[in-house]
Amino acid sequence: MKKSSSLLVLLVALAAGIAAAAADQAPAAAAVDTVADTCNAIRNLVDYAFCTAALRSAGPGSDRHAHLLLAADQASSRAASAGAAASALARSGDLSDDARDGLEACAFLYGASSAPALRLLRGYAAARALERARSLLLLAAQGGIGCEAAFGKGKGAEEAKGKMAAANREFEQLNTLATALVNNQA
Repeated sequence: MKKSSSLLVLLVALAAGIAAAAADQAPAAAAVDTVADTCNAIRNLVDYAFCTAALRSAGPGSDRHAHLLLAADQASSRAASAGAAASALARSGDLSDDARDGLEACAFLYGASSAPALRLLRGYAAARALERARSLLLLAAQGGIGCEAAFGKGKGAEEAKGKMAAANREFEQLNTLATALVNNQA
């Protein structure tokens, strides 16, 4: 009886060791980087490095739908902050009327078009009403597109345009990311 008990303990320990070794190797093989998968799926539309950096906060195990919601949140937030920056710039400094008008137009386009459109898009996407979400894509893009076009040639226009360039670029990247993810949903 003692020999069979010892043999049984040995077999159980051996089986546990084999299972532990297999478990150590399984996560490496089975782990799926959902952010990388999502960004690869839309790689022809967005910068891969920007995509992965923007979506990493979604957390492990998140899916493309969660990535879409995160991208829409980020784009909406960036639209709101770009609009606020344009508004603040319009009230500051020695600007030409053209530069001030351009900055006010930027603030309007971000605040009245892009930010609310992206908030609505996010709500529709959360409810998986993707056709409704897609109907807002053109409206959502107006801040970045329109802001670039709004500047005149007068005093301070190039400076104001330069101050808005980074905000416009980041918004355009986030909006493009959200757009690509909306269009990539089934």
